[in-house]
Amino acid sequence: MNPIEKISKEKLFAVLRMQEPSKTKSIIKALNDGGIQIIEIVVDTPEMVKVIQDITKETERPMIMAGGIITQRQAQIAIDSGADVIVSPVFQMNLVRLCKSQRTPLIMTATTPNEAYSAWKARTQLIKISPANPMGGAEYIEDILRPMKFINVIAAGSIKIEDIPAYINAGAKAVGIGRALYKDADMNEIEERAIKACSMIRK
Repeated sequence: MNPIEKISKEKLFAVLRMQEPSKTKSIIKALNDGGIQIIEIVVDTPEMVKVIQDITKETERPMIMAGGIITQRQAQIAIDSGADVIVSPVFQMNLVRLCKSQRTPLIMTATTPNEAYSAWKARTQLIKISPANPMGGAEYIEDILRPMKFINVIAAGSIKIEDIPAYINAGAKAVGIGRALYKDADMNEIEERAIKACSMIRK
């Protein structure tokens, strides 16, 4: 199963924007123990690149997406570090060409319908709609897809765990949950939140 198929199958991924490598690894383990099989790590420091390197060397591990990638250099470093998927917060044709040459899936982020269509025209297999919740939540996903049922979108951005079913029902292929999974929580609670999020998918 390729990474894009896995995202569509799992329908859920965690989004981590962290600064401390050791804590990030602990959170990833707790989320994975709770059933979340896909983790997006926002790469805005060299330390997070090292986290990707360490996690992807493990035999039993979640699928890792490198998020926050804007430049070709960032993308290449993330790919060389073992990232399974590149996630960019912008529409960038240079990244399309690089990821195609490296045979690494690229997910580009869109906020407006026009941006989503442009990403689709560039043959992006999955388009990340973010920030989904501030833009109108699940109804916004419906609004984007109503005239463009041919595009495949995933939703992320300030989404609550209990809102996961609404986004899936609106047509999102998968939902990304960030701080709602780990903010102000110890590892046991993070695992419990992950279990709850996975149960929302089963609903």
